[in-house]
Amino acid sequence: MKEKISELIKDSIQEYNVFLEDAFVDTEDGKKRLNIVLDSEEIIDLNRITDASRVINKLLDQEKNIIEDIDEVDIYSKEKGDCE
Repeated sequence: MKEKISELIKDSIQEYNVFLEDAFVDTEDGKKRLNIVLDSEEIIDLNRITDASRVINKLLDQEKNIIEDIDEVDIYSKEKGDCE
């Protein structure tokens, strides 16, 4: 999963100075959730995560086969709440 998503998004999110740290699926509350964890070599601010999330969501919408069995997509920085 991580490799597929990385190939799909890496060029598009590069301009935000973030990269894919991890991508995994978990099930909580009966929902299948795709977690996409972004990281950066510098401090990550909320605006960059938000902008990168918009790009990632558009790309995932175009590639329905990657998320066909997924109920939710959650995109966040490596340390949740570690944004400026």
